[in-house]
Amino acid sequence: MIEYISQPWPWYFSGMAIAVVMFLLVFFGKNFGFSSNFRHLCAACGGARFSDFFDYDWRSYSWSLLFLVGTIGGGWIASNFLTSDAGVQISEATINDLGKLGISAPSGLQPDEVFGLNKVLTIPVLVLVVLGGFLVGFGTRWAGGCTSGHAISGLSNLQLPSLIAVIGFFIGGLITTHLLLPLIF
Repeated sequence: MIEYISQPWPWYFSGMAIAVVMFLLVFFGKNFGFSSNFRHLCAACGGARFSDFFDYDWRSYSWSLLFLVGTIGGGWIASNFLTSDAGVQISEATINDLGKLGISAPSGLQPDEVFGLNKVLTIPVLVLVVLGGFLVGFGTRWAGGCTSGHAISGLSNLQLPSLIAVIGFFIGGLITTHLLLPLIF
């Protein structure tokens, strides 16, 4: 059984699983998204003492927090017990594109030239990480949700703001990939 689970599954399996989860969420009147868990965690830790934004019944969202814990736990189980030592399997075209930027194919989960300890502790990378974290947090709050919430839940519910947000995510990703990354690396 472990051998079957640890093999790469076909792409369409994920699509079917997402469709089933979305059907169940719509059926039970719930929304999907990970960024809302930050609000729930702050409310659970007593954030209402500092802001009315956190003054609500966060316990009614415990299913979302459980989903977050399950995702983290599932990722840990998969990376420690269900993976091969081959590292991330990426296409030759991606390896060539990374090579043009001076980044070798990752031997683990991420390339050492970007995320190795000797690089992460440098000022330019720390600035990028902090600035990137701020922009992601600001964008998530401004857009009213994260990429998973808009792209999966919002589009499933045919919400126009989610379609606009997803188009913005793709434009931002293309600009970053084709314009900013070559400048940075």
